[in-house]
Order: sequence, then structure tokens, then C-alpha cells
Amino acid sequence: MKKLILVIVVLLMIAACGQSYEETKRITREQRREAMRKDSAALKVAVMPTLDCLPLYVAQYYQLFDTLNGGVRLKFYNAQMDCDTAILRGRVEGVITDLVRAKRMEKQGLKMRYVAATNAYWQLVTNRNARIRQLRQLDDKMVAMTRFSATDLLTDRARDSVKLAPNQVFKVQINDLNVRVQMLQNNEIDALWLPEPQATQARLMKNPVIMDSRSVKLQLGVLAFREQEMRRQARGKQLALFTQAYNQSCDSISKYGIAYYRDLLIEHCKVKSQLIDSIPQDIRYAHAHGPRQQDVAYVEQWLQKIDTLKTNARNGNK
Repeated sequence: MKKLILVIVVLLMIAACGQSYEETKRITREQRREAMRKDSAALKVAVMPTLDCLPLYVAQYYQLFDTLNGGVRLKFYNAQMDCDTAILRGRVEGVITDLVRAKRMEKQGLKMRYVAATNAYWQLVTNRNARIRQLRQLDDKMVAMTRFSATDLLTDRARDSVKLAPNQVFKVQINDLNVRVQMLQNNEIDALWLPEPQATQARLMKNPVIMDSRSVKLQLGVLAFREQEMRRQARGKQLALFTQAYNQSCDSISKYGIAYYRDLLIEHCKVKSQLIDSIPQDIRYAHAHGPRQQDVAYVEQWLQKIDTLKTNARNGNK
């Protein structure tokens, strides 16, 4: 009798475990579906550990995006090409990028809606051990940049300004900003383009700056969204609220200053607190408005020139 009772108890326990396991699987599936639904409804934006993304970090921290139906999800990347791949493949609806890369994506068939021209700028920093103090000294030197981007265009601008031939300056594609900084620290590169706050980090290491994108009057940073996605009524409403939150963040940064958001920069840009005090405090954040036509025209002209050179090179090899 005791054995029979024991068997019944064991069978009941097995049955209970089986139900628990099946129930757990069902709940897990439901949780995954709910997570996917929420992620699909959210407005997703690809960002980088750079200062031009600060308005988005501020808006997220102060929950300014909470009025959006579905909310906003910031997707973090260390390389601009990874951000652009995310929007090309539909993983995100928006991206902080530069005008060169955005226009090239349009040439590849992705129509973009330009919501804001950001305050991004790039500095051409040289390795202090390379003793490069002028642009003409880039002859036979390696410059870290990203192909078909603002830094690619700026490298050409720097080279042409001192009449160096294309084969006299070696463009090295290093997409990850952290890797660029590490290469500078390890004396593995002669020169490199850096945005903020990475440019400040390089300057603090006593590396010279020989060119600044602001000196050539180009504003190349943009916040752009997939046009087709934004034509949907629900997305259009989200974007309008997103823009309001973005403008509120810009006002807050202008009022309190960059250093006020020290903790956000430490968290998202992975920099030390002391570095933030050395970032130029006169950097301003303007309300959302599209890029200037003069910048668009310059970028399109440069891209057309690159395409022509590529076509001529292919025809010459035939």
C-alpha cells in the first residue's frame, strides 16, 4: 500500500512538473511576443558615443519621450557604418549620422527625411610623435577615417588645400571610434579624424589638431529617419512628439551647459569626469531644422566626383 501511495505521489509530481514546464514555455513565448510588439511600436534611433547625441540622451533620461505612443529606443553603436547598416536593414527608423553617409544611402535607394542638422564637427588630430604640424606634412602619412563619410570628404578637402595628390595621403578605414583612439595611444596611426568628446581626449594627450571641420564652414551632422516609415500616420505623430522632446533637450543643454550632464556623458560616451571639464563649453544645440542647402550641394558634388573617378578607373582597366 505504501509503495502504491509513493508511486501516485511521484506521478503527481511529474505531472505537476510537466504542467509547470509547459506553462513556463507558454509564458516565455508570450513575453517574447510582447517584447517584439513593444519594440516594433517604439521609434528606434541609432546613436553613437558622441556629443551630437547628447539631446537624445537627455530626453531619454528625463523621460521626455514618454508621451510618444510606443516610446523611443536608443540603439547604441561604436561605428557610424554600424548605425547606417541598422537603418538600411530596417532595424531602426532613425539615425544620427553625417550628411555624406545619408546622401550615399539615398543613392542606394533609401529615401531619408532630415529632421535636424546636428552640431557635430570633426578635428584632424595628429600623433604627437609623428611631428606633423601642418597639412602639407601629411605627405606619405596614414589618416584614419571612414569611407564615404564626412571624414572621407574632409580628408580630400585637407589634401586638396595643400595640393597633395590622392596617392600622397593614405586613407585608412577605421570605423570604430574607440579603436581610433587606441591606435593613437599606441602610436599606430599618423593622423585621424575625431568628433567630440574623443577629440578632447586626444588633445588632452598633447596631440596637435591641424584642421577643424568648422574652419571650412561645413555643417555635416544630421539626424535622419526612413522616409517611407515616417509616412505612416502613427509614425508621423511619433516623429512630431519626438521633435518636441528633442527641442526641449536642446533648450535644457543651452541653459545648463554640457558639464551639467556629466553623468550622462560618462555613461554613454565612456569618458572620465575630468575630461568633460575640458570640452569646449561654447558648443550650442539648435532646435531641429534640416541641413543647409549649401552643405547638401557640396556633399552631392563630392559624391558625384567620387562616382566619376570610380567609373573612369573601371573603364581604364577594361
